[in-house]
Amino acid sequence: MDKRQNKNHFSYFSFLDMPQKDPCQKQACEIQKCLQANNYVESKCQAVIQELRKCCARYPKGRSLVCSGFEKEEEEKLTLKLTSK
Repeated sequence: MDKRQNKNHFSYFSFLDMPQKDPCQKQACEIQKCLQANNYVESKCQAVIQELRKCCARYPKGRSLVCSGFEKEEEEKLTLKLTSK
């Protein structure tokens, strides 16, 4: 296989492996808009943060990149709970 064929072969597989659109991207963008509009005062954006949490709960772990922070937060809480017993 020459370089040109190899490049086409790689492109074909890259297309097949393209990630799907993040299902919670819209909610993540809403959080950013809210934070910017409220001088990054998180307490003023609890409603939109809750909407993202609801979205994240609808999908399996690892499906949404924007949910990875919540997933990590939950793992840390669980670890603290287990180690404090």
